[in-house]
Amino acid sequence: MLEVRNLTVSFTDELGKGREESVDRAVRGISFSMNQGEILAIIGESGSGKSMTALSIAGLLPKTAVSSGEIFFDGCDLMSLTKKERRKIQGKEISMIFQEPMTSLNPVMKVGKQVEEMLLLHTDLDKAERKRLVLKALADSGLEKPEKLYHAYPHQLSGGMRQRAMIAMAMVLQPRLMIADEPTTALDRKIQEQILTLLRQINARRQMGILFISHNLEVVKDFCDRILVMYEGKLVEAGTPEEIFYHPKEEYTKRLLASIPEGKRRLEITHSDREKVLSVEHLNVYYPDKGGKLKQVIFDANFAIYERETVGLVGDSGGGKSSLSKAILGLNTHIDGVIQHYTKYPQMVFQDPYGSLNPVRSIGWILEEPLRIQKKYTKQERRQQVQDMLERVGLDRTYLERRPSELSGGQRQRVGIALALILKSRFIIADEPVSALDVTIQAQILSLLKELGREYGLSYLFISHDMAVINEMCDRILRLEDGRIYEEK
Repeated sequence: MLEVRNLTVSFTDELGKGREESVDRAVRGISFSMNQGEILAIIGESGSGKSMTALSIAGLLPKTAVSSGEIFFDGCDLMSLTKKERRKIQGKEISMIFQEPMTSLNPVMKVGKQVEEMLLLHTDLDKAERKRLVLKALADSGLEKPEKLYHAYPHQLSGGMRQRAMIAMAMVLQPRLMIADEPTTALDRKIQEQILTLLRQINARRQMGILFISHNLEVVKDFCDRILVMYEGKLVEAGTPEEIFYHPKEEYTKRLLASIPEGKRRLEITHSDREKVLSVEHLNVYYPDKGGKLKQVIFDANFAIYERETVGLVGDSGGGKSSLSKAILGLNTHIDGVIQHYTKYPQMVFQDPYGSLNPVRSIGWILEEPLRIQKKYTKQERRQQVQDMLERVGLDRTYLERRPSELSGGQRQRVGIALALILKSRFIIADEPVSALDVTIQAQILSLLKELGREYGLSYLFISHDMAVINEMCDRILRLEDGRIYEEK
C-alpha cells in the first residue's frame, strides 16, 4: 500500500547575524514499505526524524522544508502530485493524528464543527447525517456525552479529551492509512487501552494501515506488527517486535531499550524527622461551567507532603488532577477548605513547555523575569543566576538567546524545570513532565529531577499516567478517583 524510496528532508536555517547558514538534514535517504492492513511503528529518540517522515507522507511538511525521493501510495507517487491533486487524498485516504492537540485544534472553533469539517471537504452528506457521524466518531473515541462536547471549545476539554477529539477527526472518514503521531501520549492507561483497542478493531474490520509513531515502547511492543528504528535521520534497524525487543542487533536499539523505566516501587520514607511542605485539609475544588455555575471536581481532600519526598498523583484523564494542582498553587480560587504551604514560591513544571513558555522571548529573558519581578538583584546578578541554573539543568550559555521554538522537546522541558527552580523553590508540582518525551530523553529528565531533588532538598507532587514512571519516581502514591483522594498502600 505504501512504499517510501530514498526520502530526504532538509531545512536551511539562517542561524543569526555573523553566523554561517547551516543545512539540517532531518531525514537522510530512508526507504521502507508497508502492506495493506499492517500496523507499522517508527521509534527513536527526539530529533531522529520520525515526525518528519510522517509529515512527508501526509503532505504536511513546513514551508521551510525541502524534500526529495519517492512516496508511492497505491502505486501513485505522492511527491509528483500538485497540491490540488494531493488534497483529494489528504484527510480522506490518508489521515493523521497529531502529537499536540492544543496546537493542532482551532481554539476559536467548536470541537464538533472541526470534526465535521472533514465531512464537508470530502462528502456530499446532508447536515443531519454529518452530525450523526461526528457524534458517533466522538463516542467511538472514548468521549462521554458527545452531544455536549460537540458544542465545546478545545480549551474546555482536558488534555486527554482533546487528544481523543483529534482521533475522532482522523477516523471520521475511515481512511485507508492513518498516521498516528504519539496518539496516546496524554491519555491515562484505561483510555489508552480503549483507543488502542478501537484502532485495532478498525484495522481488522477495514484493513486500515496504521503508521504508529510513539516513544512508549511498551505500547509499540504489544500493538504493532513491525517496527522501524530511526536515529539521526537514518533507518538503523527494522524487524518484528520479537526481533527488536528480544534480539536487537544495533547498539543504538539496545541503548534505546535500556532507557525504559523499570517501574520498581521505591521504598517508602518515614516522616518522623521531616517537616511538612504542604498540608491539605477538607479541600473542595470547583470550576465554573459555561453557564457560570460551579461544578465540584474534588471532594474533601486530605493529605500532606513532607520535605525531600516525592508523592505521585494518578487518576483518569479529566478526573481533576490538574484542577487540584492549580488549586494548590492558587491558580484556581473556587475552593473551600485549607491549603497550607510551609515553603516559599511553590512552582509547577507544566506538561507542555511549548505552550507554557513565552514564544516571542528568549530563554534568558524567560528565566530572568521572576528574578526581575523580585527587584532584589542587579542585572549582572540575575544574568549569573540564570546561567548557573541553565548549566545545572544541562544546557550551556548558548541557549540564552534562543527562543522556545528553536529547542527540542527535551530541551524545552529542561528550561521549564530551570524556571521552576530559579526562585529556589523547595516544593514543585510536576504535571506530566515527561509524557511527551521519548524514552531516552524521559530517562534523562527523570534522572535530572531526582538529582536536583537530592541536591536542593526538593519535594515533588508528581502527576503522571505512566505507572512505571510513578513507581520509579515516587515514595508514596495518591489516587484521584471520582473526585476523592485515596492513598495507595
